[in-house]
Amino acid sequence: MTSLKKLLLGEQGLVVIFAVAFAVVALTVPNFLTERNMLGLLQSVVTIGIVACTMMFCLASRDFDLSVGSTVAFSGMIAVMASNASGSIVVGLVAALLCGGAVGFVNGLVIARFRINALITTLATMQIVRGFALIASDGRAVGINDPGFYQLALSKFLGIPTPIWVMAIFFIVFGFVLNRTVFGKNTLAIGGNPEASRLAGVDVSSMRIWIFALQGLVCAVAGVLLASRITSGQPNAATGLELSVISACVLGGVSLAGGRAAMTGVIVGVLIMGIAENVMNLLNIQAFYQYVVRGLILLLAVLLDNLRSAAAGRRG
Repeated sequence: MTSLKKLLLGEQGLVVIFAVAFAVVALTVPNFLTERNMLGLLQSVVTIGIVACTMMFCLASRDFDLSVGSTVAFSGMIAVMASNASGSIVVGLVAALLCGGAVGFVNGLVIARFRINALITTLATMQIVRGFALIASDGRAVGINDPGFYQLALSKFLGIPTPIWVMAIFFIVFGFVLNRTVFGKNTLAIGGNPEASRLAGVDVSSMRIWIFALQGLVCAVAGVLLASRITSGQPNAATGLELSVISACVLGGVSLAGGRAAMTGVIVGVLIMGIAENVMNLLNIQAFYQYVVRGLILLLAVLLDNLRSAAAGRRG
């Protein structure tokens, strides 16, 4: 019994649970395994998957970022508006990256230098950035003038949509950064014990600023791809994204207490979120009930995190 519990709470256990759940869904839900549905499922988790890559670093360093949904919407809208105004898609992309990076940098600066709680800081910027998006667009969707902008989401490579390739590249790159670089090791060290990390020579404040700036840049990429996919800049896009991303990360074994993260777990967490939504859509479950399911998944994620932390404490 103890070994079974250890397996289920470990990273390998998560993969086993996912494989079993996938097999059950594939056998019981009509049309689930079709190529069209599989590509649609992966397309639907692109935004969550891309943003989760850096949310993993935020959570692993004992921080939160609740502003990611607003930053995604704002960056996507800025990309469309700048592209329309300049007649250049490249200018739109650069403007989006600058805006996203600026939001992340300000978050990190306020949290690290002014020592304001990350939850409160990003809750405030979530409202401020969403407000900027609504003000800039007068509360309306901004249409795309250049049809080439659509190709960012519609283009394919080897039969697979480009956004899915972008997500896969982000998984590989940030997995490498977490496991094979000083940046990744310092992130986990800060999450494990910030004071010990500082005494060991790690510049904790600069690290936190870098992590949040990176989060903003990645949100900008996700925002541009989302705007391309929904064919407009939407000031109300990505509402509630932050909770879905945190749920995916925590389901994947990233500790809310910091110091523990694994990219393979995050990928599984992202896919679990996507499959849950996909199955509900295939079974024509009303949107009202889908909110309940998302909330239950978030509660399950936190419960699993508590159980993992308790198990780790006993081992320690």
